[in-house]
This record gives sequence, C-alpha cells and structure tokens, in this order.
Amino acid sequence: QVQLVESGGGLVQAGGSLRLSCAASRNIFTFNAMGWYRQAPGNQRELVARIFSGGSTNYNDPVKGRFTISRDNAKNTVYLQMNSLKPEDTAVYYCFAGDIRIYWGQGTQVTVSS
Repeated sequence: QVQLVESGGGLVQAGGSLRLSCAASRNIFTFNAMGWYRQAPGNQRELVARIFSGGSTNYNDPVKGRFTISRDNAKNTVYLQMNSLKPEDTAVYYCFAGDIRIYWGQGTQVTVSS
C-alpha cells in the first residue's frame, strides 16, 4: 500500500506564498505521474498541477505563472510552490500519485485571507 504524506498548508495573506510537500512511501519514479488536486467547499475536486515520470509538467489555467511543481527524487517527495496566492486558492489540497491506480494523500488545508 502506497502512503502519501502531505505537509505545508496553512493560513496566509493574499499575495503570500506557501510550499506544499508530498512524501511518498516508495520510489516516485515508479509512478506515471504525481501532483496536486484541490477542493474548495461546494466545488468539485480540480487538478492543480502534475509532473510526469519523464519530468514534464502541466498546470491548470488559474495557477499558471504562480505555482510551480517540482520533485526531489532522493527524498521521494513532490513539492508545490505557491506564490502570489489569492483568496480563491483557498481549498483542501490533495497530493496524488498514479500508476495502474490512483493513490491519494489525506489533504492539507490552504487558506488565503484577503
């Protein structure tokens, strides 16, 4: 069973930054992709960013230019650097990892105050 442990959420003012971390219990190269979804109250879960095993990345339009996904292979960890945060970024952020199935982290709350 794969475990994904997230950290780094919290409360920040608009314009501020946070970095989320997602540590996997196995070598992250074994996953086809890893990344982050988020879910705000009353909304569906939406993709934020993902990084593929080959290193390519993609981002959902609302976060392009502000968020950066990266990974540290030695630490089996994926990061999401979030800059220029907006109140509409407030959500629970979930790490995921995919091979023949999708694994999820427990979620971490990000709250951006105006």
